[in-house]
Amino acid sequence: MSEQTNTIGHAIDRVDGRLKVMGHAKYAAEFANTDVVHAVLVQSTIAAGTILAIDALVARSMPGVIDVITAENAEKLHKAPEIQQAISFPLLQSNEVLFNGQHIAIVVADSLQQAQEAAATVVVRYRPQDAVTSMEGRDGDQRKPSKKLNGKFEIDSATGDFSSAFEAAPVKISATYKTPVEHHNPMEPHATIAAWSGDKLKVWTATQGISGTQQTLAGFFGLAENDVTVICPFVGGGFGSKGNTWTPVTLAAMAARHVKRRVKLEITREQMFFSNGYRPQTRQALKLAADRDGKLLALRHDGVIATAMPGAGEFAEPVALISRMLYACPNISTSHRLIDINQSLPTYMRGPGEASGSFALESGMDELAVALDMDPVALRMRNLIDSDASEGKPFASKPLAECYTKAAEAFGWSRRTPAPRSMKNGRMLVGMGMATTSYPTNRMKASAEVAMLQDGTVIVRCGTQDLGTGTYTTMAQVAAAELGVSPDRVRVELGDSRLPKAPVSGGSMTTASVLPAVQEAATAVREALFDMALKAKGDQWHNLDRTALTLDNGAVVGPNSQLGITDLLAQASLPSLSRKVEATPSDEADTFSRHAFGAQFAEVHVDPDFGTVRVKRWVGAFDVGRVINAKTARSQLIGGIVFGIGMALMEETRTDRASGRFANANIADYLIPVSADIPDINTIFVETGDPITTRLGVKGIGELPTVGAAAAIANAVYHATGKRIRDLPIRLDKVMA
Repeated sequence: MSEQTNTIGHAIDRVDGRLKVMGHAKYAAEFANTDVVHAVLVQSTIAAGTILAIDALVARSMPGVIDVITAENAEKLHKAPEIQQAISFPLLQSNEVLFNGQHIAIVVADSLQQAQEAAATVVVRYRPQDAVTSMEGRDGDQRKPSKKLNGKFEIDSATGDFSSAFEAAPVKISATYKTPVEHHNPMEPHATIAAWSGDKLKVWTATQGISGTQQTLAGFFGLAENDVTVICPFVGGGFGSKGNTWTPVTLAAMAARHVKRRVKLEITREQMFFSNGYRPQTRQALKLAADRDGKLLALRHDGVIATAMPGAGEFAEPVALISRMLYACPNISTSHRLIDINQSLPTYMRGPGEASGSFALESGMDELAVALDMDPVALRMRNLIDSDASEGKPFASKPLAECYTKAAEAFGWSRRTPAPRSMKNGRMLVGMGMATTSYPTNRMKASAEVAMLQDGTVIVRCGTQDLGTGTYTTMAQVAAAELGVSPDRVRVELGDSRLPKAPVSGGSMTTASVLPAVQEAATAVREALFDMALKAKGDQWHNLDRTALTLDNGAVVGPNSQLGITDLLAQASLPSLSRKVEATPSDEADTFSRHAFGAQFAEVHVDPDFGTVRVKRWVGAFDVGRVINAKTARSQLIGGIVFGIGMALMEETRTDRASGRFANANIADYLIPVSADIPDINTIFVETGDPITTRLGVKGIGELPTVGAAAAIANAVYHATGKRIRDLPIRLDKVMA
């Protein structure tokens, strides 16, 4: 294979980039602009109670209005399928109201404007009930989650004897850390177009999980999976908000069947705050104890998490999982408790569990370093561990020490003076902080089909989805490398449930799940071509070891001669040669704990008079396994760090305590970082490979760089000011308090 065709690791441009910048990439809402009617959702204005009546008489009489669907005339759905067991949202199945903003009616009209105008005339009478709109002051209402964390981890854990070890330890800290409600706000709001043909349903929808949406809709409407088709070739961001099949998707399908028309339902930016989850509010009590040399002796991490009322589902943010595995400590205790409140259901948000949990753990480690008068990096190096005590397994790979070393050197950590307020730039206080990052390298089974056409074009088919992370491109690169062609000769087809199945694009698992399937399918095509070539060459290649053959630039290349694939397939009267493969994690992989790691270093400047915080420099070194595309990988790392900067300094969804409604449900009042808030970000790849998880050696990295970012900033703010802020976001009022 020539260097030209072996593009693994290179920083090649996105194969879908030209489509996007020219406006030719079609997103969910853009598929049907003719023969479509429009649906608009009506939301509740109370947080708890019962709907007594919905007066839609005026709405139904307005021009263009087709119907108004409420719990009184809505289709009765089947029980939620197991794949969406956390989603049992009210889907117009009763008159019970569980949170402010709940979808309680659908107005369908010929045009969007007609539907919006009619929806504004709908009058609802309620019997309100007292609502729980905050978890503050409700410690007595804590309960254990009813399901395992992430479906597989125990709710609580205990190793050793925490209480005795903590009591006897010479150095210890105890603190409580808080994180607020945060919303995903991807560029593309949710949208669904639904069409029925008899008992077959087709939806074009913005989703991170083609197969999950297919299974969920089939379950709700009592259909066979193959009777539901889900189309989503491009996703304008998700960050976890499009990982589940949320209420609007199902309601769009319900409306389409009700009015017997193709229905388009587009969610407004404000409705996004009530319709598709968020990162839940947490309160985390952390206790750490060490000997005077910095060796951890005891660790306790107790998380209290807000969730929805039972009728709206349950989600438990697994904040303490990271504390179970990151550092060597003989006595670890963790717990998770929920408080039910009248808000919509929380969900996964970039770095779920670890992002919130690392703010507590890594801030606590910094506080312990101060108590020990010890360098924060040295403290972490002192407590490195080679195995995951929580699972009793060695790590498949863990170059964390290398991440610390490379990032610290690139950042200039040795120039840091440890005393708070000891570093200045003019009148600005300068702070340097750091934190560890880690996230599981998840993998699930996935299928892919690869076909080689007579003209040398390669087609890759997989029912996965590309959130903008570069999945189209990396799939093309892997197939190209295996088949000895340039990536521009590869056509990738994804975003369609009729294609070979793949898992949800969440948990940083797409690269590690889909690419092995593409690689194995391409390898199978290559080996079949070798078989055909050996047969075609007859005596010339008789008894030739097939390892002497390669594919390069559309030909099977052997000793002193080659055979073009076009001729090879033509001789066999084959227009193409294809293979479909299902790739599954190996049994060996289950004997290891699989995580990615990294080190985050931040420099902040704090105005001593106004308390404003600016992030001025950032260096992160990340254990990425093997890089497939250096450009898209760096983009993922930068994006995750930007996400973490927003989490640290800006993002907070505020709830009106009286009404239970999110008060800043827009992106003017819900603050997110803009370019002026972001410094130059230096990302360092630490490539050690992870052949245990995949033959490619890849690790998912989409969520890794968000984890630890908020703590690195909080630790830097402490170093700059001497003030320890344990309640996100870090606003100027908290700095000046």
